[in-house]
Amino acid sequence: MTTRPLDHASSVCLGIETSCDETAASVVRGRATVLSSIVSSQMVHAEYGGVVPELAARAHMQAIVPVIEAALSASGVSWSELSLVAVTSTPGLMGALLVGLPFAKALCYSLGIPFVGVNHIEGHIFALRLEHPELEPPFLAAVLSGGHTELLVVEDWCRYHMLGSTIDDACGEAFDKVAKLLGLPYPGGAEVEKLSREGRESIEFPVPDAGGFDFSFSGLKTAVLYHRRDHPDTPRADVAASFQRAAVRAVTGRIEQAVRKTGYRKVGVSGGVAANGYLRERLTELAQRHEFRLLVPRPAYCTDNAAMIAAAGAERFARFGPSSLDLPAAARTPLA
Repeated sequence: MTTRPLDHASSVCLGIETSCDETAASVVRGRATVLSSIVSSQMVHAEYGGVVPELAARAHMQAIVPVIEAALSASGVSWSELSLVAVTSTPGLMGALLVGLPFAKALCYSLGIPFVGVNHIEGHIFALRLEHPELEPPFLAAVLSGGHTELLVVEDWCRYHMLGSTIDDACGEAFDKVAKLLGLPYPGGAEVEKLSREGRESIEFPVPDAGGFDFSFSGLKTAVLYHRRDHPDTPRADVAASFQRAAVRAVTGRIEQAVRKTGYRKVGVSGGVAANGYLRERLTELAQRHEFRLLVPRPAYCTDNAAMIAAAGAERFARFGPSSLDLPAAARTPLA
């Protein structure tokens, strides 16, 4: 395939994200100027209390063309003006990835432009750059989402050193599971935060400690389950508030530990859980106490979106060139 030359400063990248239950497309100019960002959330999963992979894949197939067309229309960019397409290739639900990835490859082949596969976790790191274009490594980063809880050092863009990750449930996954235990609608993370505002932090749930810089949330979730079983009359709002306090303490404790050990004075926190207002407040207090700069994207860039994928893809292309058209989808791939 012959591709057109690419001027990185003025390049126009189409980002595509289909790793789980959002179909998203975005147009980004250069490395951080978002021209459009369209996200279609799949409500089909609500009656099941969690994502059903087969339903997610089918919903992506129905939504991908309209969502991409909407992103192009909102950006004022035509198909012929695109310089590059970036798409999530890993990690995620295989059926979902196998909608966006082949679509992006076919589109690039037909337009004669480069294609770049992006690690979804790396996309969340680049959400920090969208919000703070002046940000430069090195810095500490925490990615907190429904599928991932990672604490790492961003040594340079596209170069990382992993400090710790979850050994079981991700932070966002624990929020969703506790929401289900409390009879709250899916997606549950925002519902737990909302209910917590009405409750008291009256229950001493254990703060998970997996050792080192790793995270663990399954024990906390189980503690909530047993408390609901043994104390059914406890107000749901008190349970929600107490769980949220313990989960957030687990996150802020690890970040505090990393700041003290590494000495970094910039900390970025991204992923869907980073939209939680209570977490943001505790992180702000931590940053003031330890005098580091806290960077958190706006909520729209915390949750899954394609602007972060486009930003990561543009940087990857500038450093490493295009991905091969035979790049496979992968349900799990370490961030390298």
